[in-house]
Amino acid sequence: MFDLPKYGDGICLARLTALLDRLAIDRVRLQQRSVVVTGSNGKGSTAAFCAGIGRAAGLRTGLFTSPHLYRFNERFQINNVAITDARLTELIARTANAIEKLSKPRNERFGAFEAQFALACLYFQQDACDFMVFEAGIGGRYDPVRLVGATTTCVASVDLEHVSLLGNSLALIASDKSDACAAGGTIVYGGNCRPLRDHLLAYNRNRQTTSLFIRGDIGIAHELTSDAGETFNLSFDGFSLRDLSIGLSGAFQVDNAAIAAVLFLLWTRTATAPMDDLAIAHAIRNGLLETRWPGRLETIRRDPLTVIDVGHTPDGIARALAGLHRTHGQQDWLLVVGVSQDKSADEIVALLAPAFDTIICSSAYHKGASPGQIAAAARRANPSAAIHTTASVEEAATLSTELAAKLGRRIFVAGGLFLAIEYATAVAGGQPRDLAFF
Repeated sequence: MFDLPKYGDGICLARLTALLDRLAIDRVRLQQRSVVVTGSNGKGSTAAFCAGIGRAAGLRTGLFTSPHLYRFNERFQINNVAITDARLTELIARTANAIEKLSKPRNERFGAFEAQFALACLYFQQDACDFMVFEAGIGGRYDPVRLVGATTTCVASVDLEHVSLLGNSLALIASDKSDACAAGGTIVYGGNCRPLRDHLLAYNRNRQTTSLFIRGDIGIAHELTSDAGETFNLSFDGFSLRDLSIGLSGAFQVDNAAIAAVLFLLWTRTATAPMDDLAIAHAIRNGLLETRWPGRLETIRRDPLTVIDVGHTPDGIARALAGLHRTHGQQDWLLVVGVSQDKSADEIVALLAPAFDTIICSSAYHKGASPGQIAAAARRANPSAAIHTTASVEEAATLSTELAAKLGRRIFVAGGLFLAIEYATAVAGGQPRDLAFF
């Protein structure tokens, strides 16, 4: 939607600061009314939960996320409604005009995500949002969201991803993402960050940044799983809520929901109009229950039962498979799998293939690795499985439906975002080839 490369030239912070100034973004207000969500997996769900709590509290709530699944407009939402085409066109034009005026004298290119971040800031400011949730793009140290200046942030999870940009260890990646938080603020870390606790405490200490850890400083207990979602108890700093329910499947969503609840609670303590504990509790309970976020262990069809997941890192895929089994059981599934060209097919398929005796290997139109490559990885990971290949996502949808009926199976679609969303589009009668993901 912007005629810009995905990434700009070098580090973006200086030129993006100039862009926010040219768009007359009130940086003080932006900081006071925002939280930032970073992490390798779970960012989108955590951000959605947090925005849902804000809406339930009666706040006009802006949500900036990426990537989108079906339409670019999904990236910019106010009170759970995506920006209209007309408004998006208007703001793109204004942002692009500002970028053009800045680019020539600076002799450097802006990146598309930078432009989208600036557009979100402008949109939320024009519509007087009371509360804003910004999801990071990749990191934190040099990510545009660092310019929010938020003092309440999180690292939802950490995994080996974008290692050429973030570093080749979990400690380096978690450190980079932590730097989205302004000095003197608080960072909430997801459960799989706990092995890095000593490192992160030391890393954050010199900026007087408080580090809080899920399932440590933040208590989670009495977790229950059902087809309808998850239920759990939450406790933090004298604040306790019992029998919280979420409508998203997967035990990993409990961590995301708990992070979101604590983010909102912490934000209210610094907000210009503080809320009492009863109002906060009501907002958390209702916001978590009402939040929906597509693509995450999402049931897209009941007959045959068909579940998709857009996870595309090893940790995200492992969590999704565990969540599928915990929610729906381990038996009677067939797998539809595809992996993007820029991911390790062997690593991702090896996490999935051993759990299925029937596997359909396919390729997304957008960046998909060849079905033959996926099939070879599946054979290495599970030589005894019945392995099929299809030339297109539409053929995968047809074949999986036929095999599910013939074998009495349910369908799990996983391996990458593009395959999962293209498959869901095909099942719904749409045109997967026409989807535009960036």
